[in-house]
Amino acid sequence: MKRAIDKLEPFQRAISKAHLASAGVSMDALDKKPLIAIANSWNEVCPGHEPLRKLAEEVKKGVLEAGGEPIEFNTIAMCDGIAQGHAGMRYCLPHREIITDSCEAMILGEGVFDGVVFLASCDKIIPAMLNAAARINLPSIIVTSGPCYAEIKPSESKDLRQKFLRGEITERDVIEGTLKYYTGPGICPFLGTANTMGCLCEGLGMMLPYGALYPSSTSMRRFSARDSGIHLMKLVEKEITPSMIMTKEAMGNAVTLLSAIGGSLNALIHLPALAHELGFTLEWDDIAKVTSATPVICNIVPNGDLTCVDLYKAGGIPAVLKQIESRLNQDVLTVTTKTLREELNKSIQIDETIIRKMEDEKSIANGIQVLYGNLAPQGALVKTSAVPQELHIFTGSAKVFNSEDECYEAFNKKLIHQGDAVVVRYEGPKGGPGMKELHRITEIMKSIPNSGIITDGRFSGASGGLSIGYLCPEAAECGPIALVQDGDIIHVDLSKNLIELQISEDEFMKRKKEFILLHRDDDKGLLGRYAKLVSSAKLGAVLKQ
Repeated sequence: MKRAIDKLEPFQRAISKAHLASAGVSMDALDKKPLIAIANSWNEVCPGHEPLRKLAEEVKKGVLEAGGEPIEFNTIAMCDGIAQGHAGMRYCLPHREIITDSCEAMILGEGVFDGVVFLASCDKIIPAMLNAAARINLPSIIVTSGPCYAEIKPSESKDLRQKFLRGEITERDVIEGTLKYYTGPGICPFLGTANTMGCLCEGLGMMLPYGALYPSSTSMRRFSARDSGIHLMKLVEKEITPSMIMTKEAMGNAVTLLSAIGGSLNALIHLPALAHELGFTLEWDDIAKVTSATPVICNIVPNGDLTCVDLYKAGGIPAVLKQIESRLNQDVLTVTTKTLREELNKSIQIDETIIRKMEDEKSIANGIQVLYGNLAPQGALVKTSAVPQELHIFTGSAKVFNSEDECYEAFNKKLIHQGDAVVVRYEGPKGGPGMKELHRITEIMKSIPNSGIITDGRFSGASGGLSIGYLCPEAAECGPIALVQDGDIIHVDLSKNLIELQISEDEFMKRKKEFILLHRDDDKGLLGRYAKLVSSAKLGAVLKQ
């Protein structure tokens, strides 16, 4: 292979080498070694990213052992948990695009790199790095920090939060109790967006086997990072790029894996965005066809009361892929430089009490659904596996709020009651702007029986209950959700993929004529630009060109 730096014009090559040498890169390495970018999102704010500094050192060891020269740079990474429940959440989805753009600018802008190791861990950062890998299309591999250990069950953590909401324990009590669930740095222990997207990296072939779920701060996690550096050099040598790995067939495998684990709804924003970067489309209906036919074979929270470390102990993602191998295209290439078939032919230990066979009577195809109706003509999403059976058919009286904050204020005033269909609108990509994650609202709704939430915003991967979101078109695009009024009857029937506003056509048209669009004040800076450029959730909330 001809190195990227050797393709530069001779004078510029000499100047580039001089600058790199002044930053500490050896002249011998600059003369003969492939230069490998270590794109790290380490910081001290986000628990999932705190371990990445040490893991980057392990990656570098692997790159050096295999004959490359690692050169590290950093990008940003927000923690959704810290941004939760306030205006800061509006920045989380937009910062996915910032990360992708920053990697593009740094890697393609410098023009000297032959391969990339992307280190990321959390909800928007893993998708951002996947998007960057697809866009840049240099040999690449993904490394994450892995889930942290939990000393208590997910249900105990949820009970703790509910006690705090009821005023039964103090702030210090909830902090100390929560540290038994989040015991240290690493990805949150549940099957939220972060762990879902890590698992999908394996399903796509962009991560080493078991790489998604090795627990954080373990020797296995460090060894995997080191091996990732070694395998990246094999990809460079064989000139295997992400576009050769993340094919339409590999994307199909990732959707099947998403269905089997009952993963986060946010994947239905991130996978279409990734497909967009790869030059093809992935529709919600395409995903729904798979999710309606592929059973959920493991009950990891919020689908049950087990953590992602339990899933790792049961065999990890290789075990899940083995159980669903008949539904997979096994001829796809992976970052091991082997096909998925070759990887699945290896010895894989499976604890079938946790990772069931597809034909097990407990394995039911109800992971994710796309609902349609006059309230969501372009679709809305629900994670059916996390909805109690008694709420699969629901009819409620609308209680309408134009923001998450309005809804939370009403809850504190005890204005939300049993039987309410809580509508939270103007929280979509454009209307937010930024499409807030309404995890705070789904948490409080758990304490209100026979109720549901309907929103053009989105949810945490940990959300449960009758939580219907990502509704398109959103209120800011004059979607029907903008016309709902307090007291309207909303009917949901998951068996029919239906969400319906029960008003007459005449009343519907009357409201449409009288409609006045709500405008927010966020018309400057990042959020203002984002609102002007962002597409719908159904298209992946990508920025229009």
